[in-house]
Amino acid sequence: MNGGVPRIGWYVHHHGRGHLTRLLAIAVHLDAEVDCLSSLPAPRDLPAGWTWTVLDRDDDGGDPVDPTVSGMLHWAPIGHAGHRSRLAVIAAAATERRWDGMVVDTSVEVTLLARLLGLRTVVVTQPGHRVDRPHLLGFAAADTVLAPWARGILSPPHLEVLGDKVVHTGGISRFADRPTGGERTDQVVLLAGAGGSAVGPAAIRDAEKATGRPWRVLGGSTWADDPWEALTSAAVVVSYAGQNAVADLAAAQAPAIVVPQDRPFDEQRETGRALRRAGLAQVSDDWPDAARWPELVERASTARPEWERWEVAGAPQRAAAAIIDTVRGDR
Repeated sequence: MNGGVPRIGWYVHHHGRGHLTRLLAIAVHLDAEVDCLSSLPAPRDLPAGWTWTVLDRDDDGGDPVDPTVSGMLHWAPIGHAGHRSRLAVIAAAATERRWDGMVVDTSVEVTLLARLLGLRTVVVTQPGHRVDRPHLLGFAAADTVLAPWARGILSPPHLEVLGDKVVHTGGISRFADRPTGGERTDQVVLLAGAGGSAVGPAAIRDAEKATGRPWRVLGGSTWADDPWEALTSAAVVVSYAGQNAVADLAAAQAPAIVVPQDRPFDEQRETGRALRRAGLAQVSDDWPDAARWPELVERASTARPEWERWEVAGAPQRAAAAIIDTVRGDR
């Protein structure tokens, strides 16, 4: 690097769209040359000069053999060609392109590989009960751990042992710099995401009928690349509790009903509890019965949540600065 622009590897997990969305939100503020690696296809809006390598999958091919190494790791199946290939591709890229550091969002195994290759490593963490052996091993190997939420509102137990490694960026939203403004209609918008849900079309139709308001579903099979207009004009936004979804609610100052979904390590459940304690949204632990929806929507539509407490403003810039400081050895 020698004082110039650093070159960074960036691993993007393939589940849902949140990891990729977070990358793109930070990218516009990151003064670096970046080589991205993921099982996802390359996005259309990758910054000029960045590269994208599609990795083989390592979660196919039948029953895995000893994938956790008796609980030491999360996923390292014996004899799986895709798993071996993806790690080999990452190692080769790090060597050939002379990376100065690596961002991992998110994988314990890739974090360990990056550190074994002698790279300064930034890990993006998530909420939830992540004090198992693999997570603690990955956090120990990282130089910096990015927590994309506000300090004090959400305090998962694994952050208590990491000390100065943790950088609370605030909620990272691609809409952080957009003005809100505009009038809100009587519409309810369901922000469903792409990570999977147990809520079916019939339950959504029953909720719409019970509220007597028009509903619009964004996510799943009706994905919207840019839901900003819907978020800023809806009377109420119903959302799951993924990190990007919550950050977008905060950016839009949206009156919200949050319904956490089952995710590994209780990620969304913990986020939902934090939002309830902070009074930032109406939170229902499960999809409400039809009879509960009118009251929930009414309460949410008249609330004035202090979403600025989620610290969305400047969050992508803070993440970018922490990444650059880490790979330059300034943290």
